[in-house]
Amino acid sequence: MEDRKNTSAHILNTSSNLLGICFIVLTSLKLLKMQSNTLVDEFTTGAMILFMVSCILSFLSVKNNSSRSRRYEGIAEILFLIGLFCLFATTMLITFNIIK
Repeated sequence: MEDRKNTSAHILNTSSNLLGICFIVLTSLKLLKMQSNTLVDEFTTGAMILFMVSCILSFLSVKNNSSRSRRYEGIAEILFLIGLFCLFATTMLITFNIIK
């Protein structure tokens, strides 16, 4: 049970950090007026939503001692991984737009 709590805490910490990075990327796109030219803002927004839900579920997993706690953690892990793929897509789109 203690191992699960540590995993949830790591997911919570990392998701919240990546959520902040997504906010910076989205703000930068708005300031550079690039949001209408690319799909970067859509992928970034999707990643933000996934990381936010992952944060909430990880927090609930850490604070909850019931059988639902493991389910919350599993869902948070899946959403975190999908969010990472969204950030990967964002990175690739930004890279290819800079090269053009």
